[in-house]
Amino acid sequence: MNDPSSYTPPRIWTWNNANGGRFANINRPTAGPTHDKELPTGRHPLQLYSLATPNGVKVTVMLEELLALGHRGAEYDAWMIRIDEGDQFGSGFVAVNPNSKIPALLDRSGPAPIRVFESGAILLYLAEKFGAFLPSGAVPRTECLSWLFWQMGSAPYLGGGFGHFYAYAPGKIEYAIDRYAMEVKRQLDVLDRHLADNTYLAGDDYSIADMAAWPWYGALVKGLLYDAGEFLQVQSYTHVVRWADLIAQRPAVQRGRMVNRARGEPSSQLHERHDATDFDTRTQDKLAAPR
Repeated sequence: MNDPSSYTPPRIWTWNNANGGRFANINRPTAGPTHDKELPTGRHPLQLYSLATPNGVKVTVMLEELLALGHRGAEYDAWMIRIDEGDQFGSGFVAVNPNSKIPALLDRSGPAPIRVFESGAILLYLAEKFGAFLPSGAVPRTECLSWLFWQMGSAPYLGGGFGHFYAYAPGKIEYAIDRYAMEVKRQLDVLDRHLADNTYLAGDDYSIADMAAWPWYGALVKGLLYDAGEFLQVQSYTHVVRWADLIAQRPAVQRGRMVNRARGEPSSQLHERHDATDFDTRTQDKLAAPR
């Protein structure tokens, strides 16, 4: 690894896989499938292909919240996509999401399957499909969508920016960590000021905006992301902490966090989800078999 202070970009960039750090084996500068592999299909109309990263948790929380409201059409099969093993580059997954990122959803409830990719698009699709967690009035709907898209635009600075350089990069680069830490703290301040006067992001009602932001910013202030709480002094954002704790108490959120989870205590993991009873009867033999 070159000394960052002495690095001069070449006239033409070339890919050096050795500089990729922890995720060098799955990052590349080209798109498309690397191998043929069909996706599994379960018995429910909704087929989710995901992993319990913050972006994946958004969708499993939404589905569990819909089921908690009694929307039986939201029953789903959740299949684990092991991104560290390159599952996202299989031909079947790329057909559902050409961007090769989790999560990806296939809705087979209609005459022709509908693919939905990008976590924010999936949340909006499900909210409109089931008429839930998206306000109907022009003003609150617009406020909800503004915060939803705020999260989609802001979280890459937290994940690919701060998270990468603070937790995953092969070397600690002061400039990069300082730059992204400053931006993450600014974003937390944006949230904290807003939540000082609002129970949830879109006002008094829980919505897809909260489901989008909580797995990132809620997890961060609850010490579940990057082990960076002390570094960022997250407990000083008291309104964000209050909001994060409020959402964490929801049973559907607790279930959603478990689906497609491959890390942590075994009791917190449900590698695949095909029925609501999987949460009650899970054992080691119900977890996805090692490959």
